[in-house]
Amino acid sequence: MGTSNQVGPGVPDGIDPAADSRATYDYVSDDVQRPGLVSDLEERIEGDVRFDEYSRQLYATDASAYEVLPVGVVFPQSTADVASVVEYCAAREIPVLPRGGGTSLAGQTVNEAVVLDFTRYMDSVLETDPDAARARVQAGTYIGDMNAAFAEHDLKFAPDPAYGDKSAVAGAIGNNSTGSHSLKYGKTDAYVESCEVVLADGTVTEFGEVTLSELKDRADPDGDLEAQIHAEVARILDEKTDTIDEVFPDLKRNVSGYNLDRLVEEAEDGSVNLARLLAGSEGTLAIITEAEVSLEAVPETKSIALLAYEDLIDAMEDVSIILEHDPSALEVLDDTLLELAGKTEEFGPLVAEMVPEGTGAMLLVEFYADSDEEGKQKVADLIADRVPDGESERDPSEGASEITDDPHFAFHAQEAHADDERKRFWKLRKSGNPILLGRTTDEKHISFIEDTAVPPENLPEYVADFQDLLEDVGTFAAFYAHAGPGCLHIRPLVNTKTTEGMEQFEAIAEGATDLVVEYGGSVSGEHGDGRARSQFNRKLYGDDLWETFEELKTAFDPDWLLNPGNICGDHDMTENLRFSPEYDFELGFDPVLEWDNDNGMQGMVELCHGCGGCRGPQDTTGGVMCPTFRASEEEITSTRGRANMLRQAMSGDLPEDVTDEEFMTEVLDLCVGCKGCAKDCPSEVDMAKLKAEVTHQYHQEHGSSLRDKIFANVDRLFPMGSALAPLSNYAQRLPGRRAIQEKVLGIARERDFPTFYRETFVDWFAGHEPQVSAAEADRKVLLFPDSFSNYNRPQAGKAAVRVLEAAGVHVDVPNDVTDSGRAANSKGFLDKAGEHARENVDALAPRVEDGWDVVSVEPSVAVMFQLDYLDLLSGPDVETVANNTYGIFEYLDTHGLVDDLDVTAADRPLTYHGHCHQKAIKKDHYTENVLETAGFTVDALDSSCCGMAGSFGYEAEHYSLSQSMADILLDQVRDSSGERVIAPGASCRHQIGEHEQASDDPPHPVEVLAENLDG
Repeated sequence: MGTSNQVGPGVPDGIDPAADSRATYDYVSDDVQRPGLVSDLEERIEGDVRFDEYSRQLYATDASAYEVLPVGVVFPQSTADVASVVEYCAAREIPVLPRGGGTSLAGQTVNEAVVLDFTRYMDSVLETDPDAARARVQAGTYIGDMNAAFAEHDLKFAPDPAYGDKSAVAGAIGNNSTGSHSLKYGKTDAYVESCEVVLADGTVTEFGEVTLSELKDRADPDGDLEAQIHAEVARILDEKTDTIDEVFPDLKRNVSGYNLDRLVEEAEDGSVNLARLLAGSEGTLAIITEAEVSLEAVPETKSIALLAYEDLIDAMEDVSIILEHDPSALEVLDDTLLELAGKTEEFGPLVAEMVPEGTGAMLLVEFYADSDEEGKQKVADLIADRVPDGESERDPSEGASEITDDPHFAFHAQEAHADDERKRFWKLRKSGNPILLGRTTDEKHISFIEDTAVPPENLPEYVADFQDLLEDVGTFAAFYAHAGPGCLHIRPLVNTKTTEGMEQFEAIAEGATDLVVEYGGSVSGEHGDGRARSQFNRKLYGDDLWETFEELKTAFDPDWLLNPGNICGDHDMTENLRFSPEYDFELGFDPVLEWDNDNGMQGMVELCHGCGGCRGPQDTTGGVMCPTFRASEEEITSTRGRANMLRQAMSGDLPEDVTDEEFMTEVLDLCVGCKGCAKDCPSEVDMAKLKAEVTHQYHQEHGSSLRDKIFANVDRLFPMGSALAPLSNYAQRLPGRRAIQEKVLGIARERDFPTFYRETFVDWFAGHEPQVSAAEADRKVLLFPDSFSNYNRPQAGKAAVRVLEAAGVHVDVPNDVTDSGRAANSKGFLDKAGEHARENVDALAPRVEDGWDVVSVEPSVAVMFQLDYLDLLSGPDVETVANNTYGIFEYLDTHGLVDDLDVTAADRPLTYHGHCHQKAIKKDHYTENVLETAGFTVDALDSSCCGMAGSFGYEAEHYSLSQSMADILLDQVRDSSGERVIAPGASCRHQIGEHEQASDDPPHPVEVLAENLDG
């Protein structure tokens, strides 16, 4: 092959933050199971072996409804490691389970087995041959990382599962994954050329294409394991071809059972590819360690039509007709999703803008094209054919309205061709997942029959019968996703915590299987068999092929030790559910914060469904979540890991309390409270709020350290530092100061304290002559004097005053307020934070009622008022203050004040790192909007937490993790086209400013705006 390139999320600089001698965490618990087994494995491999209680619980779940405690977890570094583990386990009859990102929806990546997680070390693209459009990759490589590596060659790995940037390639093979564009690309098996595998006895071999004669030459029923495998495959081809042709459904989407239809299809041309037989086998036949895959060209451009229908059945009637237009994707949203989306803050405006009145379902139809004109033509022809009186951007081809003479069902159409417009259309389609997964009730939209598939021409009758089935059992479901290939995502609302819910659960599964058999479909068109559907393969394929599956499994795995129970095993879909009638939950304390979701704090603890959205790398996933996972690549540092651990502790799976010292240290202390999960998690798990609640309870039970009290009480310390300036600043230069601060207070010796100013911002403003009187101003602002802008960076406050007055705003700085409470809240001192909140609300609410707005220079303080105060307090006053508080740039942009500014923008382009808290509530874009409107060139980084996170980066035991997070940000800064770094957050500026390769003292964006004002 050609070039060699290493990719993969990787710990920055290859350093584990826990290797710092000051780190108090090691990602594991002290309770280790089967220590003799651990010792034996550690002697045999280079990778990591973890059989502690925390690691086992972390790998007990995936993205499915199931939970099974594994024997232990191993992170292999090489194929040799994998072979050693498998050989050792085979000799002792210990099951083994290969696992990637744990994004499986049917429970195929949880089992009572030794779990092999390939994503830590075996995650590289080994070789890329752009001329041959092929690449060789390790098993744990994320598909998103692969495509990032192939992008320079305008190539991609074609299958596009929804969580491809967190899904490993071997997992995609094991599941035979596909995605929204399966109409063009089919399933993963079409792109698997060969695989290096470890067989059930530890043998390492390569599976690829062989002629039928070579297959028979290698076959020997009495030979070694590989010879027995060849013999069984040859026997199936000799004896079962007709049965396979007759029984397997004729579908683009079928991943149920073993991939025998592909085997038979290839044999017609005189050869078979045994690597493709592994596609869809869910790790039950062999363990893939490397794969050679073929690649596809990235399409030149795309175009989209969005068609509206009165109801779902009408939309289904149109599917097979639209397929004649050769779309690349054909997706559906039903009325349930559109109604739910319309009620959300995020998707509501999108629904209002894009969904016409009377819409009961929509079809999104995408076309690939070689040019924009070709794409527009395809859309125009579709609209002319399918939408009476429909209009499009260009004239349809002659006769386009006569392509078919089928009845018309769509009543409205709109189209998108530009990239940003297409993204809006896809955002509406993808709204289904976060909406359905955001329920905090005991009823959940569970994934267990969510990917049944039937031939597209059968969809109208199938959907109608399915709706009748749901009505008969007393529930409903959302229907969405891949209508084109006939694979609908159907998510019934079921409460498996009750006996009645379990009866619904089982009846729906049985009824759905009967329907897909009746309509020539499959019980799984995308997400695999696993624990949810393996038992139904007998009904789908019949006893003969079920026995054939068993015989194939036995040939590959004589003792049934590789992920046993899946495909043709003994799984019962009603067993090992995460939530069942036997499930018990106890918080263990009374929450302090307001929890206005269903089921309160318990609902939030149970909200994570396990998709692994928090495990995405910065380069390919972007966003804020989850910065500690990105820096450490440890499951326990992901939002999924923490949420699962909280739930497992509170439900009794973990034999300890959430406020135990070890649990706090390993599970919660490493959460930096960035709030990214509240935005980036599809379920919107608010881990920052959960951490604050549990940490508060920890303080109540165990007290708090001197350092925590110091950081929580900056409102008392900062005034002292300011009053003693410049002596307080000189003190930082004293010999031995760094050693003392670390030894006595646990504050990292590498850290400098913020600079204090004798003249505070409040002092300065007291002598400031207002430039705009209240009488002549259209707007009045109370500029909140937060502790950072007041004592550490008064120039930011001064700049805000200048900018607001230049925009014609009357500004006042209230003198009857206290600290915002942000520091106390972050450290879990909720009583103190609540006291600050109450004092500020009492002072500000009357003036807000009188027409004043509250504005903050510090982003974390603005969000404290806008969001956290609503958790700490209740009542109309706090709502009034929250609803009328703004960050400085949010205020300028929301009220259209930028046009009132006379700015001569500097020539130097800016690199902008926004604050996590503002990103979390989707208010970070205002800064970029204002600066660009004012004429600046801005490169807004898609960055996560800087790693300082208030006091987190100061704490000695967290310093290395803080720096690992900073490394990710600073790499982005270095790669930016900007020449001057700006950041609104005090912590962010401090972190960037301390780094030796970064510019000193990055300014607040408002300072840049102020210094470029004319006049």
